[in-house]
Amino acid sequence: MHVTSSPFRGRSAARPIIVKLGGSLMGSPRLALLLADLARRGAPLVLVTGGGPLADGVRALQPRMSLSDGACHRMAILAMEQAAHAFADLAPGLVLADSLPAFARAHAQGRAALWLPARMALAAAELPESWDLTSDSLAAWLAGETGAARLILVKSAPAAAGSGPADWVAAGLVDPLFPRFAAAFGGAVDLVTPDTARVSLNEGARAA
Repeated sequence: MHVTSSPFRGRSAARPIIVKLGGSLMGSPRLALLLADLARRGAPLVLVTGGGPLADGVRALQPRMSLSDGACHRMAILAMEQAAHAFADLAPGLVLADSLPAFARAHAQGRAALWLPARMALAAAELPESWDLTSDSLAAWLAGETGAARLILVKSAPAAAGSGPADWVAAGLVDPLFPRFAAAFGGAVDLVTPDTARVSLNEGARAA
């Protein structure tokens, strides 16, 4: 895994907490309230959006146009970028950010950052151009890149008690490459629902 020099390492500022918001939350009546809560919490959160129906559109288009996996990988990342703009519109207190320095600037203002992934992810040769890699693995990769204190996946469906990344793959909750990227990150990883996200975020804040 490629590791960049993070502006958060070796600083007095709290290490980031990466919060991945599943694409299944898009369209949920609870999404706006969740985003507002995350915006109020502010730094050191970095939010990662799933592509949701925007990425599903790429999947549907691939066989119709005979598109390569590489093209669809890039299109799906751009779908995540579009989702980030939608989330920012719902919660204006979030700061759109496309790089580690941009995260640090948002956190210096006490605000949560909302990742625009295209700039970083499309330049990362170590990320496979495959549907086996989705926004969950991208969130784990970003956690490693930032030296994050914690990675929290917020999904509509709960994980079984005591389960871990390999179990989540078997249950269809994360992509097949997620255990690899979570292991490379090496930090604490939680999978929660919107109902239990607050508890995990409070634990994450103490760990940061």
